[in-house]
Amino acid sequence: MTLFALYQSPAEAGLPMAVGERFSWFAFLLPPVHALLHRHWGQLGLFVLALAVLVLGARFLGAEAACWLYLPVALAFGFAAPGAGRRALRRRGYAPAGHVFAADADLARLAFLENTP
Repeated sequence: MTLFALYQSPAEAGLPMAVGERFSWFAFLLPPVHALLHRHWGQLGLFVLALAVLVLGARFLGAEAACWLYLPVALAFGFAAPGAGRRALRRRGYAPAGHVFAADADLARLAFLENTP
């Protein structure tokens, strides 16, 4: 079971958008590709900045240490991916509609509609 954050569009009265509050393996393995595909420009900028710091730090720390320091950066992006998705929905005008535990996003949307009067 996963906790899903639900966001409702004020313009349309359809199903809400569901964002799973879980670790994103795609964002962990390929942070820039994930940010580009989901249009998370702030996250992409932070990744480029972190990568530049690691490249410049490799001169002083060594290449092996810089490779090991890349892992916590990628791990942080894996944990930050759901938050970036929530911020993107809020920027598009979606309003928070609540949280629901469900097995997947479709069941979370249906559970929200069942509990909505």
